[in-house]
Amino acid sequence: MFYRKQSRSRGTCAWLWFVGWLATVALTPAVWAVDQWPSWRGPHYTGVADGNAYPTSWSKTDNIAWSVPLPGLGGSTPCVWGDWVIVTCGDNGKNAVLCYGRDGRLRWTTHVGRERPGKHRKGSGANPSPVTDGEHVFVYFKSGDLGCLDFNGSLLWHKNLQQLYGEDTLWWDLGTSPVLTSKYVVVACIHSGPSYLAAFEKTTGNLAWKHDRNLDAPDESAQTYSTPIPAMIRGREALVVLGADHVTAHDAATGNELWRVGGLNPTGQRFFRSIASPVVSDGIVVAPYARGRTLTAIRLESEGDVTSSGVLWHRDDLGADVPTPAAHDGKVYLCSDRGNFYCLDIKTGKTLWEGQCPRSGAAAYSSSPIIAGNKIYCTREDGLTTVLELADSFKIVATNRIDEFVVASPAFAYGKIFLRTAEHLYCIGKEE
Repeated sequence: MFYRKQSRSRGTCAWLWFVGWLATVALTPAVWAVDQWPSWRGPHYTGVADGNAYPTSWSKTDNIAWSVPLPGLGGSTPCVWGDWVIVTCGDNGKNAVLCYGRDGRLRWTTHVGRERPGKHRKGSGANPSPVTDGEHVFVYFKSGDLGCLDFNGSLLWHKNLQQLYGEDTLWWDLGTSPVLTSKYVVVACIHSGPSYLAAFEKTTGNLAWKHDRNLDAPDESAQTYSTPIPAMIRGREALVVLGADHVTAHDAATGNELWRVGGLNPTGQRFFRSIASPVVSDGIVVAPYARGRTLTAIRLESEGDVTSSGVLWHRDDLGADVPTPAAHDGKVYLCSDRGNFYCLDIKTGKTLWEGQCPRSGAAAYSSSPIIAGNKIYCTREDGLTTVLELADSFKIVATNRIDEFVVASPAFAYGKIFLRTAEHLYCIGKEE
């Protein structure tokens, strides 16, 4: 080591500095640079994990590093950053944020407002997923409570959007998750009545901007459970929003609309509420709609009303109602609610290959597909995860069962899979 060539006093100082640096690394989550899972759709909002070596085989008793019971219901995907694994749920009538170490030990629990229980069997008061920038954790609940915590579990700020801007009028259970830009945490509230996007300063919670998004969609078609997707348009941060029979893009600094595509509901169907979110890759937005009946691709770098000119391709013979597509290497990967799986060319919409994941009369696919390494993971509501080869044809590598109800998408980080069920949080993979 270099300090062996120094004098004793200089070597001691160097060693002490090195130890201090290690302590800083251990205690500060923001220094972790790879393999995190900071948001519901992963580090790139595309459903693609960093890293390569993830488990492909497990059961409720095999290849499980740990599992912990959760105190209440929730459908949120955990976020993982460094040694922190954070998940939300109900807890004796309160909204709870739970933080576990990657060893499975509970570090802290923080409550953020009163729980508003779910109506649907797939719903809960905690379906929106937490998101982190490595310094703060942002959470949002069906009750309208939006909060920011630090990695010690301290609640830095908290506000209720329904008290500020109006009650939730969704027919079912709020599901949109907060998303981050470089400066703000942004929430979309799109329902019957006044709809909007709102951005808040990360450190203070002060309102940065609020932009109305009121579009002429009938009845339930005006309601959106999907999540905005951050993107870059001509070198500036933007947000892509699906719902109310439109896809719109907004300047992340101001909320102003950059472009829109309408016509997703040409016959004025009353019940085309939107659950699946869009995916953005290769300069293209791919948007599922019409309760899983259509898929529309739009040029990301558009401007104005591009309903006629901005659509690259449109499919009305396939889609997904609940699972959000993944995108990788010029391809879109789509899992329908019944497990029909498609790989499409993102530029043309052409089907490159397709296949059928295991079907069940009682269990659909609500979790969104994840690409990790050279595999694709699709989890069914009864806890069956099908692992596919990321290749030029449909090939099932393994099927793995945990017999518990699952609507959350799994999180992939540091060689582990973090699967949240209605009852437990599982860490899948060999113990460290």
